[in-house]
Amino acid sequence: MPKPPPLDERQKARLAAYEKATYNFDPDRTHEYTRSTGWNVDDYETELPAETPGPPAAHGAWASACEVLRNYTFPPPNLITGIFVPDQPLEQRVMVLRGQFLGFSFWFGVRIGGVTDERRSLPEGGEEQVWGYNYRTLEGHFERGEITFTVHKNLTTGRVVFRIHAFSQTGRIRNPFYWLGFKLFGRMLQKRFSRHSMQRLKAQVEDMLREGWQAPVAGGATPVQSTAAHAQAKEQLNKAT
Repeated sequence: MPKPPPLDERQKARLAAYEKATYNFDPDRTHEYTRSTGWNVDDYETELPAETPGPPAAHGAWASACEVLRNYTFPPPNLITGIFVPDQPLEQRVMVLRGQFLGFSFWFGVRIGGVTDERRSLPEGGEEQVWGYNYRTLEGHFERGEITFTVHKNLTTGRVVFRIHAFSQTGRIRNPFYWLGFKLFGRMLQKRFSRHSMQRLKAQVEDMLREGWQAPVAGGATPVQSTAAHAQAKEQLNKAT
């Protein structure tokens, strides 16, 4: 199965700088982050190709979607690009996200806050198999909050869905020009990111099923990039240390 190329030691060192960065919100108070307290709360869902009832197939829609999530190839590259160590355990992953906004590139750090891999009981009866993860914003991000990506298979019906759940608020933005731009367009870009991520993940899963379950490589969608070529990324990473 194709995998993103490994990063060199210098790239790993730059990413490691964010391992020392702290969250820009308190993840122990997630129960307080609601619409009534001034947070944006978003939920999205899209249907994926169904499977036969029972446990997920080894190379079926559920497993394909999990692989797309793991490789982080689903975000729209004109909005977000992920930079990370491909062979690092997912639960330890730190990513630098390159966001593109108003013709500029911005560099943000996030950390995986938890990985879900479990079988859950459904309210209507039966069970579902769920896999996914969340990532949380680090200091310097324009937003603060958490976004969770999960793939669900109903073991009784075979239905497979991809879901996004997020809570967020505008973070601290020192530059008044950037603050105004994000105030005017940030929410729109958030929604566009989720909608397009839904569409891209579904399309990539369908491609994997049609082409014999070849996992999408980062170079063909959202490339795993080196920070070495980007002065802004270097500066942002240095600030995190």
